[in-house]
Amino acid sequence: MLSKYAIICAVVEKGSFSRAAQELGYAQSSVSQAVKAVEDELSCTLIDRKRQAITWTEDGKAYAPYLHAVASAETDLERKHKEMTGLENQTIRIGTFTSVSRDTLPPLIRDFRENYPGVRFSLLQGEYDNIKEWLHEGSIDLGFIAEAVSGDLMTDFLYEDEMLLVLPEDHPLAVSQCAVSLSALTGEPFILLDEGRYSTVLEAFRKAGVELNVTYKVYDDYSVLSMVRSHLGVSILFRNVLRGFGQGVVVRELTPPIHRRVALAYRDAETLPYAAGRFRNFIRKKLTNQEGEIV
Repeated sequence: MLSKYAIICAVVEKGSFSRAAQELGYAQSSVSQAVKAVEDELSCTLIDRKRQAITWTEDGKAYAPYLHAVASAETDLERKHKEMTGLENQTIRIGTFTSVSRDTLPPLIRDFRENYPGVRFSLLQGEYDNIKEWLHEGSIDLGFIAEAVSGDLMTDFLYEDEMLLVLPEDHPLAVSQCAVSLSALTGEPFILLDEGRYSTVLEAFRKAGVELNVTYKVYDDYSVLSMVRSHLGVSILFRNVLRGFGQGVVVRELTPPIHRRVALAYRDAETLPYAAGRFRNFIRKKLTNQEGEIV
């Protein structure tokens, strides 16, 4: 819907109330009311109605550049509003880690872009400390994170991710089909997945009173898998990481089980960019809290 400023500019451009009304699709009375409203607001006569073709009065000529500027700015504002609400040319910036990048995010992005094909995504991958820092400094809008380390960030709990023991195929513990106790890993050369300052694995062993022989500390999940295949040690990785990549290793459940609560973090829901806020709500509706599966 055009503003009164755009309407009065259109009347002068077309030289007629009737032609402007026809072009704009308004009743002529509505166009007249809009012009009068602008003149009342500025306390002067802006258009000369006595000529065959309507023109600006001297006062109108003085105000015309400003009326055009306001009308143009309102048009740009309306265009931007439509662009924002349709998520056209909007970029959603997300901090993430391997299992989310591999399993959780791709179907979410695919399904979201079916409704908003003009939206773009920028992904930064790191560990929890990186993601928290990126959120605080404003480099990303949303971050997947372990709920235990969210600190002062706002979070939405999404799902629990279970961790499983990964063994070389000929390892003595691979023979048993039963869950392996944490105490059975005492003394084993252990390849620790580097999650940053907070480690889900180390925290679980600390609570169990079991000491780990951490021989290697590796950031990339799939490098850990390759090292286990090469008989460099045993490790514990998240179930979502192992799905489809368990060849050449033996995977066993642990007792007691180790879980990570995965959450979506952000600084403030009220100040989230519009597109990021829409994606946040989409994620919350799409994910269940059962083993990280997508609905």
